[in-house]
Amino acid sequence: MPKLFTPALKKKLKAAECSFERSGKGDHEICYSLITQHRFVVDQSIKSRHTANAVLKQAGLPKAF
Repeated sequence: MPKLFTPALKKKLKAAECSFERSGKGDHEICYSLITQHRFVVDQSIKSRHTANAVLKQAGLPKAF
């Protein structure tokens, strides 16, 4: 089974005070970043470190994976 980056990613987003806004289509969530003042999508089963880092970039955070 591949490693999921979603739990660690959500911890980092919560620590940066990114907030859950609503559910999206399928297993996605829409979150809001106070740093960038933008909304971004978080998938519930991120298996790629590149995707996890892209979400962090959208939230205005540095790479972590």
